[in-house]
Amino acid sequence: MSFKHIFKAKLDWFLVKSEQGPTSKKSSKSHSITIAGKPILNVSAAKAFKGDSTLYNPEDLLLSSIVSCHMMSYLYVCSQNGIEVLSYTDAAEATLEVLDNGSGRFIEVRLYPKVIIKQKEKIAEALRLHKKANELCFIANSCSFPILHEPSCMLRPIRDATFLET
Repeated sequence: MSFKHIFKAKLDWFLVKSEQGPTSKKSSKSHSITIAGKPILNVSAAKAFKGDSTLYNPEDLLLSSIVSCHMMSYLYVCSQNGIEVLSYTDAAEATLEVLDNGSGRFIEVRLYPKVIIKQKEKIAEALRLHKKANELCFIANSCSFPILHEPSCMLRPIRDATFLET
């Protein structure tokens, strides 16, 4: 049996007169996205595409969605396997390829999750569960590019400790 959920977002953009004059083809790329019951999200194009670098951009939000969804899926599979996760951090990277005609696409995302768990005997399993988390991740299942994982895992944080990596 499957379930379907509907998510809604409202986007608002208005022409802002350019200082370059009324015939200028340059327009603001800044806009707002409203999701019922949540704070307004102010968005622009990435700085590389002449957007406002102080605002989130669609590329930031896509990567954020991937890294967040993977973490939630990972915490779920760890709980299902009796692994107590004490902390989870990631410094994810996405590679966007832009073609000469102006089109583009993400060609890969790399996640670098660093996980701290409680049980020493579960480190190898905790590392393997990133694959299962990726299989369950709603966002990863919706992407047409590879999402690669380079996880590390250790026990409680110890000053100058080295993470165990796969």
